[in-house]
Amino acid sequence: MSLRVDLIEGFRIAVKSLRNYRVRTALTTVGIGIGVATLLAILGITQGLDTSFEKQLASLGSSSVYVSKHPWVQMGNWWEFRNRKRIDLAQVEAVRNQCTLCEAVAPILDEQEDVYFMDQQLAAVEIDGTTGDYLAVSGFETVRGRFLTETDNESRRAVAVIGADVVDTFFKDSDPIGATIRLGTKPFTVVGTLSRKGKILDQSQDLCVIIPFGTFQGYFKGRQSIDIGIKVKSPEELEQAEDQLVGILRRVRQTPPDKPDDFAINKPEQLASTYQQLTGALYGVALGIGFITLLVGGIGIMNIMLVSVRERTREIGVRRALGARKRTIIAQFMLEATVVSAVGGALGTVVGLGGAKVISLVSPLAATVKPLTIVFGVGFAALVGLVFGIWPAARAANLDPVEALRQE
Repeated sequence: MSLRVDLIEGFRIAVKSLRNYRVRTALTTVGIGIGVATLLAILGITQGLDTSFEKQLASLGSSSVYVSKHPWVQMGNWWEFRNRKRIDLAQVEAVRNQCTLCEAVAPILDEQEDVYFMDQQLAAVEIDGTTGDYLAVSGFETVRGRFLTETDNESRRAVAVIGADVVDTFFKDSDPIGATIRLGTKPFTVVGTLSRKGKILDQSQDLCVIIPFGTFQGYFKGRQSIDIGIKVKSPEELEQAEDQLVGILRRVRQTPPDKPDDFAINKPEQLASTYQQLTGALYGVALGIGFITLLVGGIGIMNIMLVSVRERTREIGVRRALGARKRTIIAQFMLEATVVSAVGGALGTVVGLGGAKVISLVSPLAATVKPLTIVFGVGFAALVGLVFGIWPAARAANLDPVEALRQE
């Protein structure tokens, strides 16, 4: 009961004191607000980037893996990966026939080519040669028309399914189905369009044209290694499927038992690991800057509170002489520091997260405002005020009442 009275009385005196020193209070509030705004702007952007990247990874499929000659992220000897044997159709068929945990298996070849429609051009479009199973593996859906069929592949038809970016460029106000586009100089009839998937690592997944695998082989000559896109029956069986794939591929590629795998099984999680490595240090530096800014704001609070103690020494002496206990004085000054810091934190939270949102609207950077981040901003600012108010509060409480009363 006594402690509650002390806190209520301390809060009342603290608010009165802050009103009496409006300019000082405003400057201190701005100082802590700048620190919180900096920290939360950084947090908002980093959380937004993380959320955006998670969505991008989800677009690759939670139960899909891709077998290729080399890993997506090449951390080892580039020459070693380059000299590996190609993956050919026989290996694709071995996987399709022997992998009992695989639901869909699609061979994939890719090139970049300029695409034309009438007098319009799109440069460096990804051209993928594949089969009907690619739809299940990639997570794409057909929006209009149809996807590729086995007949398209066997007959090497000049048909194409186009991505959302190609649709937006060539067919914004018209129906693309049945239209003729050119891949370089080669004409293709559009038979379907794909759903939008967005970007991953700043590369658009929608700037693409999908054509039959057999047609691709006939049009784009060369002995390119095939990638194998595989959809596993369920995410829970992913690890078992990987083990099965390793066994099948080592056997069909005749990899000696004492040699490492001469192929790579790529998963979206590998990109996540690389993303964390690339951004971890950057995020650490950015958050460090935010904390330093907040530390400067905390030191400003402590400095102002020490000045306040010196200016109000006589007042403290009078209160102590009238029976005020040390803990009442401590509560008053710590509450004063905490209130100033919390108000600055609230303002800084609004400015920081608002700034992060504005940055996300005018730049490629994403930003996410989470309720817990708002609570963290105000709560952490109040904690900073509490910590940096300890010394001034203790100094005020330990003043000798007789000496304090002598102060003019």
